[in-house]
Amino acid sequence: MTGIVKQRPFTITMELTHRCPLSCLYCSNPTELIAKENELPIDDWLSIVDQAADLSIVQANLTGGEPLAYPGLAMIVSQLKKRDIYSNLITSAIGLTETVLQKLIACGLESIQISLQSLDASTSKLIAGWNAQEQKLCALKLALSEKIPVSLNVVLHKHNIGEVGAIIDFAAAMNVKRLELASTQFYGFALANMENLLPSEQQMAEAISVYDSKKKELAGKLQMSWVIGDYLERSPKPCMGGWASQHIVVSADGTAYPCLAAGAIKTLTFPSIKEKSLKWIWDDSPAFNAFRGFDWMVEPCRTCEFRENDLGGCRCQAFLLTGDAAQADPVCKLSPHHQIVDEKIKSANAPDHPRKELLYRLH
Repeated sequence: MTGIVKQRPFTITMELTHRCPLSCLYCSNPTELIAKENELPIDDWLSIVDQAADLSIVQANLTGGEPLAYPGLAMIVSQLKKRDIYSNLITSAIGLTETVLQKLIACGLESIQISLQSLDASTSKLIAGWNAQEQKLCALKLALSEKIPVSLNVVLHKHNIGEVGAIIDFAAAMNVKRLELASTQFYGFALANMENLLPSEQQMAEAISVYDSKKKELAGKLQMSWVIGDYLERSPKPCMGGWASQHIVVSADGTAYPCLAAGAIKTLTFPSIKEKSLKWIWDDSPAFNAFRGFDWMVEPCRTCEFRENDLGGCRCQAFLLTGDAAQADPVCKLSPHHQIVDEKIKSANAPDHPRKELLYRLH
C-alpha cells in the first residue's frame, strides 16, 4: 500500500467506563452505551497498559464516560507510572474530592483535564442535564491548588460560543495554564443533537475574532488552543493525523478503535483486546489497515493535490454523512457530497428552522 504508515502509536485512550453523572448533549459516545456489567475488569486494563508499554506508547488518556466512576482507576494510574507512560485524566470532575485527587497523584497521575460546560449555570444545566456548576468549579479550584498540570476544556456550540471571551478571562483569572476550546464534533449524541448545537457562521466568525484578540493579549500567560468545528471549515482535517497512525482507543468493553468515533463505521468489524493482542490489532487488524496510506481513496481524493495534507479528511464523518467511509469527507468543497454540509449550515443559520427534541444520554 502506498503511503502506508509504519510507526508505532503515540497515544492510547482508555475509555474505562461509559457511566457518567452528566448527560451532555454533545457527548460523542455512541448512543448505545456499554453497560457496567460489560466493562473490562481491572486485570485486563493492567494487561493493556503492559502491552501499550511494549508498543512504546508514550501517553495514556484516561476517559469515559466519567473515569472516576471506574473503581480500578488508581491501580491503572499506578501501572502507567510503573511502565513509564504519561497519564492524563480527562474528567467532568464530578466526584473529584481532595482525598480522591491526592490518592491519584500519589499513584503517579501526571496531568488532569477538567471540563466546563459554560460559565452560566442555566446553560450548564441545559447541556449537562442537571446543574453541576458549583461542584465543577470547586473541583477545578481544588485541582489548581495541587502541584499537577491542569487543563480546562470547554466544548463550544451555539449555546455557549458567545462566551468565548468570558471563558478565556475566567481561565486567566483562575491561573489556569492551558485552556482547550473544542468545537463540538458531531458523533454519537452530538450528531443526534446537531440541529440544536451547530453554531451559525456569524456566531463562529465573531467568536474567532474574540479568540484571536485574546490570544495575542494573553500570550505567555495562558496557553490556548481551539480546533474549529469541521462543518464550518471548507477544507477537511487529517483523520487523527492519519487513520491508525498515531492513536489507539480501547473502549470500555475491550473493543479497539483508531479514534474515538470509529465505532460509527458499521461496515468495519473492529477487533477486541479480549481476543487479540494490542500489537496484532495495530499491525495486522483489517480495520486498522482499512484506510492507511492512499490506495483506498476514490476520486476526487485519489488524484487530489491536497491528499497528503488532509488525507481525505475524517473517515467517520464520511460514513455518517454518505454511508461510505471511503468517500471524500463532505466538509471538503471538492467532495461530490459537499451539499450535505451546506444544507446543515444553512439550517443552523436559519433562526426559524424547527429543531428536534434534545436527546440526553441515559444513565
